[in-house]
Amino acid sequence: IIWGYTLPDPGFDPAVRDMVERRLGEIVAGSAAAYGVEAALDYERGYPPTVNHAAQTAFAADIARAVSGSVNDAMVPEMGAEDFSYMLEARPGAFLFLGQGLGPSVHHPEFDFADAVAPIGASFFARLIERRHGV
Repeated sequence: IIWGYTLPDPGFDPAVRDMVERRLGEIVAGSAAAYGVEAALDYERGYPPTVNHAAQTAFAADIARAVSGSVNDAMVPEMGAEDFSYMLEARPGAFLFLGQGLGPSVHHPEFDFADAVAPIGASFFARLIERRHGV
């Protein structure tokens, strides 16, 4: 099973991130003023949300469906951080999960990669390149 992100809900909008940072600064300033002290907010944005582009996601999902027979393209947004989000801000693309069933996920100490999904993932990427180049 190969999963792909859908577009995020409004809570993942960059304007919301701006508002949260601004409001936290206002709260810190207001709290400091209320107690007659000085305070400064040290705010680190971290990773942006991972937002797929519609055309690239549809392209990848079609290939995933042909290779695996099963695609969950109705995922809800997640709060996990992903450095690929910077790539998606710079270029159109899609971030997908290669599912391997139930159990501990990839960053869990008890994670055990299901070797049977490796050929599915490899076939997906090979077919993606072939279709992209008209083979």
